[in-house]
Amino acid sequence: SRRNMPREQIDQMKMVSGGVVHMAKMAIYCSSCTNGVARIHTEILKHNALPEWYELYPERFQNKTNGITPRRWIALCNPELSAQITDLLGDEGWITDLSRLKELEKYAGDPAQLDRFSRIKSAKKATLAEYIAEHDRTAVDADSIFDIQIKRLHEYKRQHLNALNIAAQYLYLKENPNADFIPKTYIFGAKAAPGYYMAKQMIRMICKLGDLINNDPAVRDKLRVVYLEEYCVSLSEHLMPAAEVSEQISLAGTEASGTGNMKLMLNGALTLGTYDGANVEIHEAVGTDNIFIFGMRTPEVNELRMKGYHPEDYINNSQVIRDVMARMYNGINGATFEEVANSIRNKDFYMALADFDSYRGTQHYISEVYRNQLEWNKKSLYNIAGAGRFSADRAVTDYARDIWNLK
Repeated sequence: SRRNMPREQIDQMKMVSGGVVHMAKMAIYCSSCTNGVARIHTEILKHNALPEWYELYPERFQNKTNGITPRRWIALCNPELSAQITDLLGDEGWITDLSRLKELEKYAGDPAQLDRFSRIKSAKKATLAEYIAEHDRTAVDADSIFDIQIKRLHEYKRQHLNALNIAAQYLYLKENPNADFIPKTYIFGAKAAPGYYMAKQMIRMICKLGDLINNDPAVRDKLRVVYLEEYCVSLSEHLMPAAEVSEQISLAGTEASGTGNMKLMLNGALTLGTYDGANVEIHEAVGTDNIFIFGMRTPEVNELRMKGYHPEDYINNSQVIRDVMARMYNGINGATFEEVANSIRNKDFYMALADFDSYRGTQHYISEVYRNQLEWNKKSLYNIAGAGRFSADRAVTDYARDIWNLK
C-alpha cells in the first residue's frame, strides 16, 4: 500500500518541502510511537489532523491521557482534605495509588463526612479571600460561589466567553437590582504570550470589567471579578483547594487535554466545560449528574464551520449579546474595546457567540444547583472519587509499558 501511495499524498507528507522543515512530519516518521494526550485528542490526530500518517502507520498511534501528581496537587496544597481522605481510606497509600479514591463514593450519602468536606472547602475559600485582599486589594465574599478559570490566556480557551457572560450578568443586575441572584466571585489567573496582542486586550477588558463591577455598590455584593497577577504554580496551590466551579470552556476540538481540570476536580471543584480534551474522560469518570457540559461538540463545530459561521447572525438574534457588545464599543470603566468586539463580530474564530446561550444557561443552572449544599457537596465528593485515573503515576506507567518498553 505504501508503494501504491498517490503522488499527491507523498508530496503532502514530505518532511522537507519548499525550503521548510516540517517538524511534526519528521517526528512521526522518525519515532516508534505517536500519542495524543487525551482520548478525543488522539482521535482527532488519527482522523482529522494526521489521517494520511495514521493510514500509513496505524500501529504507531496510541492514546496516553495526561496526568497530575497527587503529591503536589492535593497532599501538599490541601493537607486538610488529604487528612480526611486518609481517615476514610485507612492509610496514606492512596497518595501513590490514586485509583483508591474510588472507595470514597460509599461516603456520598454520609452527611457527617460531607459536612466535614464542606467545612474544609469553606476554610480554603476564606484563606484565598485573605490572599486576594492582601495581594489584589479586593474584598471578596467567601460565601459566594468561587468560579475559577486558570490557564494560559488564549482565544481558543475562551476567557472572553466567560467575560461576555459576566458583562451580561452585570447588565442584568443593573436592570434588576432586587433579583434573586446567588453571589458569585469570578477569579482569573493567566499569562499571555508577550507578542499576543489580542490576548493582552482580553486581559485588559477583564480587568476593566472587574474595576467597574467591584466599585459599583449596586452589584458588588452579588458579583465580583478578580484577575490575579503573576499566575504561577505557587498561586495555583492557593486556588485549586478553594475552587468550586472549574471553567474548562475551550471550543470543542481545540484543547489537547488540559491538566488544570484534573487538579481542580481532585480538590472537589465541579467542571463547567465543553466536550473537549480530558473533559470527555472526566465526564465518563464522574457521571453526567456531577459535571456541567455545555455547547457544541467537535462534529457540530466542524459542520458549522463547513456550512459557514456568521457571528453577526447571533448578534442580530440576541438582545443580551447586542447589549454586551455595545458596552465593549462604548466603554467599560472608561476604556473601549473595539478591537476585541470587532474580532468577535467579524470573525469569532473560536465561536464564542455560537456557544454563548448554552454557556449562559448552564451558568444559571449551576447557581440553582448550588442552593442545595448537601447535593453540591455530594457532587464534589464524586469528583474527588473519580480523579484516580488522572494520576501522573498512571500516565508514566502507561508510557513505560506501551512506548518505552520498560519493566
